Amino acid sequence: MTTNPPPSPALAGRREWTALGVLMLPLLLVSMDVSVLYFAIPAISADLEPSATQQLWIFDIYGFVLAGLLMTMGSLGDRIGRRRLLLIGAAAFGTASLIAAYANSAETLIAARAVLGIGGATLMPSTMALVRTMFTDPAQRTKAIGVWSGVMTAGIALGSVMSGMLVEHFWWGSVFLVNLPAMLLLLVLGPALLPESRTPDPGRFDLLSVPVSMAAVLPVIYGLKELAAEGWNVRYVMSVTVGLLFAALFVHRQRTTASPLISPDPFRAPGFSPALVLNLAAAFGMMGSAFFTTQYIQSVLDKGPLEAALWSLLPSVPIALAAPVCAQLVQRGVARAHVIGGGFAVAACGYVMLTLAKTGSLWLLLAACAVLACGIVAVMSQVTDLALSAAPAEKAGAASSLLETGTEFGGALSMAFLGSIGTAVFRHDMPDSAPAAARETLGGALAVADRLPGRAGDALATAAREAFTSGMHAAAVTGAVLLAGAAAAAVLTLRRVRETKNAGRAEQLSPSGV
Repeated sequence: MTTNPPPSPALAGRREWTALGVLMLPLLLVSMDVSVLYFAIPAISADLEPSATQQLWIFDIYGFVLAGLLMTMGSLGDRIGRRRLLLIGAAAFGTASLIAAYANSAETLIAARAVLGIGGATLMPSTMALVRTMFTDPAQRTKAIGVWSGVMTAGIALGSVMSGMLVEHFWWGSVFLVNLPAMLLLLVLGPALLPESRTPDPGRFDLLSVPVSMAAVLPVIYGLKELAAEGWNVRYVMSVTVGLLFAALFVHRQRTTASPLISPDPFRAPGFSPALVLNLAAAFGMMGSAFFTTQYIQSVLDKGPLEAALWSLLPSVPIALAAPVCAQLVQRGVARAHVIGGGFAVAACGYVMLTLAKTGSLWLLLAACAVLACGIVAVMSQVTDLALSAAPAEKAGAASSLLETGTEFGGALSMAFLGSIGTAVFRHDMPDSAPAAARETLGGALAVADRLPGRAGDALATAAREAFTSGMHAAAVTGAVLLAGAAAAAVLTLRRVRETKNAGRAEQLSPSGV
Protein backbone atom coordinates (compact mmCIF):
# COMPACT_ATOMS: atom_id res chain seq x y z
CA MET A 1 0.00 0.00 0.00
CA THR A 2 1.35 3.39 -0.93
CA THR A 3 0.34 6.88 0.06
CA ASN A 4 0.28 9.92 -2.13
CA PRO A 5 2.70 12.64 -1.08
CA PRO A 6 1.11 15.80 0.35
CA PRO A 7 0.48 18.53 -2.22
CA SER A 8 3.20 21.14 -2.59
CA PRO A 9 2.42 24.54 -1.04
CA ALA A 10 1.23 27.18 -3.48
CA LEU A 11 3.94 29.62 -4.52
CA ALA A 12 3.45 33.29 -3.75
CA GLY A 13 3.23 35.54 -6.78
CA ARG A 14 3.54 39.22 -7.57
CA ARG A 15 0.45 40.06 -5.52
CA GLU A 16 1.90 38.55 -2.33
CA TRP A 17 5.31 40.17 -2.77
CA THR A 18 3.66 43.53 -3.42
CA ALA A 19 1.57 43.02 -0.30
CA LEU A 20 4.77 42.31 1.64
CA GLY A 21 6.15 45.67 0.52
CA VAL A 22 2.99 47.37 1.77
CA LEU A 23 3.28 45.54 5.11
CA MET A 24 6.86 46.68 5.58
CA LEU A 25 5.86 50.36 5.70
CA PRO A 26 3.94 50.21 8.99
CA LEU A 27 6.52 47.81 10.43
CA LEU A 28 9.29 50.29 9.63
CA LEU A 29 7.40 53.15 11.26
CA VAL A 30 6.43 51.19 14.36
CA SER A 31 10.04 50.19 14.93
CA MET A 32 11.19 53.77 14.27
CA ASP A 33 8.84 55.11 16.93
CA VAL A 34 10.94 53.33 19.57
CA SER A 35 13.78 55.82 18.98
CA VAL A 36 12.14 58.72 17.15
CA LEU A 37 12.07 61.04 20.19
CA TYR A 38 15.83 60.93 20.88
CA PHE A 39 16.50 64.30 19.26
CA ALA A 40 12.98 65.75 19.44
CA ILE A 41 12.74 65.80 23.24
CA PRO A 42 14.68 69.09 23.74
CA ALA A 43 12.30 70.91 21.38
CA ILE A 44 9.30 69.24 23.03
CA SER A 45 10.57 70.28 26.46
CA ALA A 46 11.00 73.88 25.34
CA ASP A 47 7.52 74.00 23.78
CA LEU A 48 5.34 71.97 26.18
CA GLU A 49 7.44 72.42 29.36
CA PRO A 50 6.76 68.94 30.79
CA SER A 51 7.82 68.03 34.30
CA ALA A 52 10.61 65.50 34.80
CA THR A 53 8.02 62.77 35.40
CA GLN A 54 6.00 63.77 32.34
CA GLN A 55 9.12 63.77 30.16
CA LEU A 56 9.90 60.26 31.37
CA TRP A 57 6.38 59.11 30.45
CA ILE A 58 6.60 60.77 27.04
CA PHE A 59 9.61 58.53 26.38
CA ASP A 60 8.48 55.30 28.00
CA ILE A 61 4.70 55.05 27.64
CA TYR A 62 4.92 53.88 24.01
CA GLY A 63 7.20 50.94 24.79
CA PHE A 64 5.31 49.95 27.93
CA VAL A 65 1.90 49.86 26.25
CA LEU A 66 3.35 48.09 23.21
CA ALA A 67 4.96 45.36 25.31
CA GLY A 68 1.96 44.95 27.59
CA LEU A 69 -0.58 44.44 24.79
CA LEU A 70 1.37 42.30 22.31
CA MET A 71 -0.04 38.98 23.52
CA THR A 72 -3.56 40.37 23.75
CA MET A 73 -3.48 41.79 20.24
CA GLY A 74 -1.89 38.69 18.73
CA SER A 75 -4.67 36.54 20.17
CA LEU A 76 -7.33 39.08 19.14
CA GLY A 77 -6.07 39.06 15.56
CA ASP A 78 -6.39 35.28 15.42
CA ARG A 79 -10.04 35.67 16.44
CA ILE A 80 -11.35 38.68 14.52
CA GLY A 81 -8.98 38.47 11.54
CA ARG A 82 -5.38 39.62 11.19
CA ARG A 83 -6.07 41.96 8.27
CA ARG A 84 -8.98 43.55 10.11
CA LEU A 85 -6.90 44.12 13.22
CA LEU A 86 -4.02 45.47 11.11
CA LEU A 87 -6.27 48.04 9.45
CA ILE A 88 -7.84 49.05 12.77
CA GLY A 89 -4.36 49.47 14.21
CA ALA A 90 -3.21 51.49 11.20
CA ALA A 91 -6.16 53.87 11.62
CA ALA A 92 -5.43 54.23 15.34
CA PHE A 93 -1.71 54.72 14.72
CA GLY A 94 -2.30 57.38 12.07
CA THR A 95 -4.86 59.25 14.18
CA ALA A 96 -2.62 59.19 17.25
CA SER A 97 0.31 60.41 15.14
CA LEU A 98 -1.72 63.40 14.01
CA ILE A 99 -2.77 64.20 17.58
CA ALA A 100 0.81 63.83 18.83
CA ALA A 101 2.15 66.14 16.12
CA TYR A 102 -0.13 68.99 17.19
CA ALA A 103 -0.27 68.26 20.93
CA ASN A 104 -0.46 71.46 22.95
CA SER A 105 0.26 69.92 26.35
CA ALA A 106 2.40 67.20 27.84
CA GLU A 107 -0.71 65.29 28.92
CA THR A 108 -2.03 65.21 25.37
CA LEU A 109 1.29 64.00 24.01
CA ILE A 110 1.50 61.25 26.65
CA ALA A 111 -2.02 60.10 25.79
CA ALA A 112 -1.22 60.12 22.07
CA ARG A 113 1.95 58.12 22.65
CA ALA A 114 -0.10 55.57 24.62
CA VAL A 115 -2.50 55.17 21.69
CA LEU A 116 0.51 54.82 19.39
CA GLY A 117 1.63 51.95 21.62
CA ILE A 118 -1.81 50.32 21.28
CA GLY A 119 -1.63 50.69 17.51
CA GLY A 120 1.91 49.34 17.43
CA ALA A 121 0.82 46.31 19.45
CA THR A 122 -1.75 45.49 16.74
CA LEU A 123 0.57 46.13 13.82
CA MET A 124 3.64 44.11 14.78
CA PRO A 125 2.11 40.64 15.36
CA SER A 126 -0.42 41.19 12.56
CA THR A 127 2.28 41.86 9.96
CA MET A 128 4.24 38.79 11.01
CA ALA A 129 1.13 36.58 11.10
CA LEU A 130 0.08 37.77 7.63
CA VAL A 131 3.54 36.93 6.29
CA ARG A 132 3.01 33.43 7.70
CA THR A 133 -0.34 33.03 5.95
CA MET A 134 0.63 34.65 2.62
CA PHE A 135 3.84 32.65 2.12
CA THR A 136 3.01 28.97 2.52
CA ASP A 137 6.07 27.75 0.62
CA PRO A 138 8.88 27.30 3.19
CA ALA A 139 11.61 28.74 0.96
CA GLN A 140 9.60 31.85 0.10
CA ARG A 141 8.51 32.27 3.71
CA THR A 142 12.14 32.19 4.84
CA LYS A 143 12.97 34.99 2.39
CA ALA A 144 9.94 37.05 3.44
CA ILE A 145 10.73 36.71 7.14
CA GLY A 146 14.32 37.72 6.37
CA VAL A 147 12.97 40.93 4.84
CA TRP A 148 10.72 41.41 7.89
CA SER A 149 13.68 41.06 10.29
CA GLY A 150 15.89 43.41 8.31
CA VAL A 151 13.23 46.12 8.11
CA MET A 152 12.52 45.81 11.84
CA THR A 153 16.19 46.27 12.75
CA ALA A 154 16.72 49.08 10.25
CA GLY A 155 13.71 50.99 11.61
CA ILE A 156 15.18 51.21 15.10
CA ALA A 157 18.43 52.59 13.67
CA LEU A 158 16.68 55.01 11.31
CA GLY A 159 14.34 56.46 13.93
CA SER A 160 16.90 58.55 15.77
CA VAL A 161 18.56 59.79 12.56
CA MET A 162 15.27 60.82 10.98
CA SER A 163 14.16 62.62 14.13
CA GLY A 164 17.41 64.58 14.20
CA MET A 165 17.08 65.63 10.57
CA LEU A 166 13.42 66.56 10.85
CA VAL A 167 13.84 68.57 14.05
CA GLU A 168 16.78 70.40 12.51
CA HIS A 169 14.64 71.65 9.59
CA PHE A 170 11.04 71.55 10.89
CA TRP A 171 9.19 71.58 14.22
CA TRP A 172 9.16 68.59 16.56
CA GLY A 173 5.69 67.44 15.44
CA SER A 174 7.10 66.49 12.05
CA VAL A 175 8.59 63.30 13.58
CA PHE A 176 5.01 62.04 13.99
CA LEU A 177 3.56 63.33 10.72
CA VAL A 178 5.87 61.08 8.68
CA ASN A 179 3.68 58.17 9.84
CA LEU A 180 0.58 59.40 8.02
CA PRO A 181 1.42 58.65 4.34
CA ALA A 182 2.38 55.04 5.08
CA MET A 183 -0.71 54.41 7.19
CA LEU A 184 -2.96 55.92 4.53
CA LEU A 185 -1.31 53.75 1.88
CA LEU A 186 -1.88 50.68 4.05
CA LEU A 187 -5.54 51.57 4.58
CA VAL A 188 -6.06 52.03 0.82
CA LEU A 189 -4.09 49.04 -0.50
CA GLY A 190 -4.49 46.63 2.42
CA PRO A 191 -8.08 45.53 1.69
CA ALA A 192 -7.17 44.79 -1.94
CA LEU A 193 -3.80 43.07 -1.45
CA LEU A 194 -3.87 41.41 1.95
CA PRO A 195 -5.81 38.17 2.51
CA GLU A 196 -8.00 37.85 5.56
CA SER A 197 -7.22 34.98 7.89
CA ARG A 198 -8.44 33.96 11.32
CA THR A 199 -8.85 30.92 13.56
CA PRO A 200 -11.91 28.95 12.36
CA ASP A 201 -13.26 28.16 15.84
CA PRO A 202 -11.49 30.47 18.32
CA GLY A 203 -13.85 30.11 21.28
CA ARG A 204 -14.65 32.94 23.63
CA PHE A 205 -12.15 35.71 24.30
CA ASP A 206 -10.66 35.37 27.79
CA LEU A 207 -10.97 38.93 29.10
CA LEU A 208 -9.53 38.09 32.53
CA SER A 209 -6.23 37.01 30.96
CA VAL A 210 -5.72 40.48 29.45
CA PRO A 211 -5.00 42.34 32.72
CA VAL A 212 -3.13 39.32 34.07
CA SER A 213 -0.84 39.31 31.01
CA MET A 214 -0.19 43.03 31.37
CA ALA A 215 0.51 42.58 35.09
CA ALA A 216 3.04 39.90 34.13
CA VAL A 217 4.84 41.89 31.43
CA LEU A 218 4.86 45.52 32.58
CA PRO A 219 6.35 45.21 36.10
CA VAL A 220 9.18 43.00 34.84
CA ILE A 221 10.13 45.32 31.98
CA TYR A 222 9.79 48.41 34.19
CA GLY A 223 11.91 46.88 36.95
CA LEU A 224 14.62 45.72 34.57
CA LYS A 225 14.81 49.10 32.84
CA GLU A 226 15.05 50.96 36.13
CA LEU A 227 17.68 48.57 37.46
CA ALA A 228 19.74 49.32 34.35
CA ALA A 229 19.30 53.08 34.76
CA GLU A 230 19.40 53.52 38.54
CA GLY A 231 21.22 50.44 39.82
CA TRP A 232 20.23 48.00 42.57
CA ASN A 233 17.06 49.06 44.36
CA VAL A 234 14.66 46.95 46.41
CA ARG A 235 11.66 48.64 44.79
CA TYR A 236 12.71 47.61 41.30
CA VAL A 237 13.54 44.07 42.40
CA MET A 238 10.08 43.83 43.95
CA SER A 239 8.58 45.06 40.68
CA VAL A 240 10.29 42.24 38.79
CA THR A 241 9.22 39.74 41.44
CA VAL A 242 5.57 40.82 41.27
CA GLY A 243 5.65 40.53 37.49
CA LEU A 244 7.07 37.03 37.67
CA LEU A 245 4.35 35.98 40.11
CA PHE A 246 1.69 37.25 37.71
CA ALA A 247 3.51 35.46 34.88
CA ALA A 248 3.17 32.18 36.80
CA LEU A 249 -0.53 32.93 37.34
CA PHE A 250 -0.95 33.73 33.63
CA VAL A 251 0.70 30.46 32.57
CA HIS A 252 -1.48 28.51 35.01
CA ARG A 253 -4.63 30.10 33.62
CA GLN A 254 -3.64 29.42 30.01
CA ARG A 255 -3.10 25.75 30.86
CA THR A 256 -6.38 25.31 32.75
CA THR A 257 -9.00 27.54 31.13
CA ALA A 258 -11.18 26.16 28.34
CA SER A 259 -10.48 29.07 25.98
CA PRO A 260 -7.03 30.52 26.74
CA LEU A 261 -5.77 33.86 25.48
CA ILE A 262 -2.54 32.14 24.39
CA SER A 263 -3.18 28.57 23.32
CA PRO A 264 -0.68 25.93 24.48
CA ASP A 265 -0.87 24.35 20.99
CA PRO A 266 2.19 26.14 19.52
CA PHE A 267 4.34 24.94 22.43
CA ARG A 268 3.57 21.34 21.51
CA ALA A 269 5.17 21.83 18.09
CA PRO A 270 8.83 20.73 17.87
CA GLY A 271 11.12 23.75 17.68
CA PHE A 272 8.68 26.41 18.88
CA SER A 273 9.83 26.70 22.50
CA PRO A 274 13.56 26.63 21.62
CA ALA A 275 12.90 29.33 19.01
CA LEU A 276 11.31 31.59 21.65
CA VAL A 277 14.27 31.17 24.00
CA LEU A 278 16.83 31.73 21.24
CA ASN A 279 14.95 34.81 20.05
CA LEU A 280 15.12 36.22 23.59
CA ALA A 281 18.87 35.50 23.66
CA ALA A 282 19.32 37.31 20.34
CA ALA A 283 17.46 40.37 21.64
CA PHE A 284 19.67 40.23 24.73
CA GLY A 285 22.77 40.38 22.53
CA MET A 286 21.51 43.23 20.37
CA MET A 287 20.27 45.60 23.07
CA GLY A 288 23.22 44.97 25.37
CA SER A 289 25.65 46.29 22.80
CA ALA A 290 23.48 49.30 21.93
CA PHE A 291 23.40 50.32 25.61
CA PHE A 292 27.17 50.90 25.52
CA THR A 293 27.97 51.82 21.93
CA THR A 294 25.57 54.76 21.75
CA GLN A 295 27.11 56.27 24.89
CA TYR A 296 30.60 55.48 23.65
CA ILE A 297 30.15 57.38 20.39
CA GLN A 298 28.58 60.42 22.06
CA SER A 299 30.44 60.69 25.36
CA VAL A 300 33.76 58.88 24.86
CA LEU A 301 34.38 60.02 21.28
CA ASP A 302 32.64 63.37 21.99
CA LYS A 303 30.35 63.33 18.95
CA GLY A 304 27.25 65.51 18.75
CA PRO A 305 23.85 63.77 18.91
CA LEU A 306 23.06 63.95 15.19
CA GLU A 307 26.64 63.10 14.19
CA ALA A 308 26.58 60.14 16.60
CA ALA A 309 23.29 58.93 15.11
CA LEU A 310 24.69 59.14 11.58
CA TRP A 311 27.78 57.16 12.58
CA SER A 312 25.54 54.62 14.28
CA LEU A 313 23.69 54.13 11.01
CA LEU A 314 26.76 52.73 9.23
CA PRO A 315 26.67 49.27 10.88
CA SER A 316 23.10 48.89 9.61
CA VAL A 317 24.26 48.78 5.98
CA PRO A 318 25.53 45.15 5.93
CA ILE A 319 22.50 43.97 7.93
CA ALA A 320 20.47 43.91 4.72
CA LEU A 321 22.62 41.01 3.49
CA ALA A 322 22.60 38.89 6.64
CA ALA A 323 19.08 37.46 6.53
CA PRO A 324 19.01 36.73 2.74
CA VAL A 325 22.39 34.99 2.93
CA CYS A 326 21.19 32.79 5.78
CA ALA A 327 17.98 32.02 3.89
CA GLN A 328 20.06 30.87 0.91
CA LEU A 329 22.21 28.66 3.13
CA VAL A 330 19.14 26.94 4.59
CA GLN A 331 17.62 26.45 1.15
CA ARG A 332 20.86 24.88 -0.10
CA GLY A 333 20.76 22.23 2.58
CA VAL A 334 22.74 23.69 5.46
CA ALA A 335 21.07 22.63 8.71
CA ARG A 336 19.13 25.46 10.32
CA ALA A 337 20.69 24.53 13.66
CA HIS A 338 24.14 25.25 12.23
CA VAL A 339 23.03 28.52 10.63
CA ILE A 340 21.52 29.79 13.89
CA GLY A 341 24.53 28.58 15.88
CA GLY A 342 26.81 30.29 13.36
CA GLY A 343 24.85 33.53 13.70
CA PHE A 344 25.32 33.48 17.47
CA ALA A 345 29.04 32.73 16.98
CA VAL A 346 29.40 35.70 14.61
CA ALA A 347 27.61 37.94 17.13
CA ALA A 348 29.94 36.69 19.86
CA CYS A 349 32.88 37.70 17.66
CA GLY A 350 31.36 41.18 17.47
CA TYR A 351 31.45 41.37 21.26
CA VAL A 352 35.07 40.17 21.25
CA MET A 353 35.90 43.01 18.85
CA LEU A 354 34.29 45.46 21.29
CA THR A 355 36.82 44.41 23.92
CA LEU A 356 39.58 45.71 21.63
CA ALA A 357 38.09 49.19 21.22
CA LYS A 358 40.04 51.85 23.07
CA THR A 359 38.92 55.39 23.92
CA GLY A 360 39.45 56.58 20.32
CA SER A 361 38.56 53.51 18.24
CA LEU A 362 35.63 54.69 16.14
CA TRP A 363 36.13 52.43 13.15
CA LEU A 364 36.84 49.35 15.23
CA LEU A 365 33.69 50.03 17.23
CA LEU A 366 31.60 50.43 14.07
CA ALA A 367 33.04 47.22 12.62
CA ALA A 368 32.25 45.38 15.86
CA CYS A 369 28.68 46.68 15.79
CA ALA A 370 28.26 45.58 12.17
CA VAL A 371 29.55 42.06 12.87
CA LEU A 372 27.40 41.73 15.97
CA ALA A 373 24.26 43.05 14.24
CA CYS A 374 24.71 40.76 11.24
CA GLY A 375 24.96 37.76 13.52
CA ILE A 376 21.91 38.75 15.55
CA VAL A 377 19.74 39.50 12.52
CA ALA A 378 20.76 36.15 11.01
CA VAL A 379 19.62 34.43 14.22
CA MET A 380 16.37 36.38 14.59
CA SER A 381 15.30 35.81 11.00
CA GLN A 382 15.84 32.07 11.31
CA VAL A 383 14.27 31.56 14.74
CA THR A 384 11.28 33.64 13.63
CA ASP A 385 10.87 31.42 10.59
CA LEU A 386 11.31 28.33 12.75
CA ALA A 387 8.69 29.45 15.30
CA LEU A 388 6.10 30.50 12.73
CA SER A 389 6.63 27.35 10.68
CA ALA A 390 6.28 25.14 13.76
CA ALA A 391 3.17 26.86 15.12
CA PRO A 392 -0.23 26.03 13.59
CA ALA A 393 -1.22 28.57 10.94
CA GLU A 394 -4.44 29.39 12.81
CA LYS A 395 -2.32 30.46 15.83
CA ALA A 396 0.07 32.65 13.83
CA GLY A 397 -0.98 35.85 15.62
CA ALA A 398 -0.42 34.41 19.08
CA ALA A 399 2.90 32.90 18.02
CA SER A 400 4.03 36.24 16.58
CA SER A 401 3.06 38.09 19.75
CA LEU A 402 5.03 35.66 21.90
CA LEU A 403 8.12 36.25 19.76
CA GLU A 404 7.73 40.03 20.05
CA THR A 405 7.14 39.86 23.81
CA GLY A 406 10.29 37.76 24.15
CA THR A 407 12.19 40.42 22.24
CA GLU A 408 11.03 43.07 24.71
CA PHE A 409 12.04 40.90 27.67
CA GLY A 410 15.42 40.10 26.16
CA GLY A 411 16.22 43.75 25.56
CA ALA A 412 15.22 44.82 29.06
CA LEU A 413 17.10 41.94 30.69
CA SER A 414 20.21 42.74 28.66
CA MET A 415 20.28 46.40 29.66
CA ALA A 416 19.81 45.46 33.32
CA PHE A 417 22.40 42.67 33.41
CA LEU A 418 25.15 43.97 31.13
CA GLY A 419 24.44 47.55 32.20
CA SER A 420 24.98 46.57 35.84
CA ILE A 421 28.31 44.96 34.98
CA GLY A 422 29.47 48.02 33.08
CA THR A 423 28.35 50.36 35.86
CA ALA A 424 30.08 48.30 38.54
CA VAL A 425 33.40 48.36 36.65
CA PHE A 426 33.02 52.09 35.95
CA ARG A 427 32.54 52.88 39.64
CA HIS A 428 35.42 50.61 40.64
CA ASP A 429 37.84 52.22 38.17
CA MET A 430 36.96 55.82 38.95
CA PRO A 431 39.51 57.45 41.31
CA ASP A 432 38.44 57.77 44.93
CA SER A 433 39.29 61.46 44.80
CA ALA A 434 36.57 62.10 42.20
CA PRO A 435 33.35 63.77 43.45
CA ALA A 436 30.51 61.40 44.33
CA ALA A 437 28.39 62.55 41.38
CA ALA A 438 31.26 61.77 38.99
CA ARG A 439 31.51 58.17 40.22
CA GLU A 440 27.91 57.29 39.32
CA THR A 441 27.69 57.57 35.52
CA LEU A 442 29.79 58.73 32.58
CA GLY A 443 27.36 61.58 31.89
CA GLY A 444 27.57 62.74 35.49
CA ALA A 445 31.37 62.59 35.43
CA LEU A 446 31.61 64.66 32.26
CA ALA A 447 29.17 67.22 33.66
CA VAL A 448 31.33 67.58 36.79
CA ALA A 449 34.49 67.76 34.66
CA ASP A 450 33.04 70.66 32.67
CA ARG A 451 32.73 72.64 35.90
CA LEU A 452 36.28 72.01 37.05
CA PRO A 453 39.09 74.34 35.97
CA GLY A 454 41.83 73.44 33.50
CA ARG A 455 43.75 70.21 33.94
CA ALA A 456 41.58 68.97 36.79
CA GLY A 457 38.56 68.84 34.51
CA ASP A 458 40.52 67.24 31.68
CA ALA A 459 41.97 64.59 34.01
CA LEU A 460 38.54 63.70 35.40
CA ALA A 461 37.02 63.48 31.91
CA THR A 462 39.86 61.23 30.72
CA ALA A 463 39.55 58.98 33.76
CA ALA A 464 35.78 58.73 33.28
CA ARG A 465 36.07 57.81 29.60
CA GLU A 466 38.69 55.16 30.36
CA ALA A 467 36.57 53.75 33.19
CA PHE A 468 33.50 53.58 30.95
CA THR A 469 35.51 51.85 28.23
CA SER A 470 36.73 49.29 30.78
CA GLY A 471 33.12 48.72 31.83
CA MET A 472 32.14 48.21 28.20
CA HIS A 473 34.96 45.69 27.82
CA ALA A 474 33.77 43.72 30.86
CA ALA A 475 30.18 43.69 29.60
CA ALA A 476 31.40 42.67 26.12
CA VAL A 477 33.34 39.70 27.55
CA THR A 478 30.19 38.60 29.37
CA GLY A 479 28.09 39.06 26.23
CA ALA A 480 30.57 37.07 24.15
CA VAL A 481 30.51 34.18 26.63
CA LEU A 482 26.71 34.15 26.79
CA LEU A 483 26.31 34.26 22.99
CA ALA A 484 28.89 31.52 22.57
CA GLY A 485 26.82 29.46 24.98
CA ALA A 486 23.71 30.29 22.97
CA ALA A 487 25.48 29.09 19.81
CA ALA A 488 26.23 25.72 21.39
CA ALA A 489 22.71 25.46 22.82
CA ALA A 490 21.18 26.26 19.44
CA VAL A 491 23.12 23.53 17.66
CA LEU A 492 22.38 20.90 20.30
CA THR A 493 18.73 21.81 20.90
CA LEU A 494 17.68 22.30 17.30
CA ARG A 495 19.53 19.19 16.20
CA ARG A 496 17.44 17.24 18.70
CA VAL A 497 14.31 18.90 17.37
CA ARG A 498 15.16 17.80 13.84
CA GLU A 499 15.91 14.27 14.96
CA THR A 500 12.62 14.12 16.87
CA LYS A 501 10.69 15.23 13.79
CA ASN A 502 12.44 12.68 11.60
CA ALA A 503 11.82 9.95 14.14
CA GLY A 504 8.15 10.85 14.31
CA ARG A 505 7.88 10.77 10.56
CA ALA A 506 9.59 7.39 10.43
CA GLU A 507 7.08 6.01 12.92
CA GLN A 508 4.20 7.30 10.83
CA LEU A 509 5.55 5.95 7.56
CA SER A 510 6.69 2.54 8.68
CA PRO A 511 3.28 0.81 8.69
CA SER A 512 2.44 1.89 5.16
CA GLY A 513 5.87 1.07 3.89
CA VAL A 514 5.68 -2.60 4.84
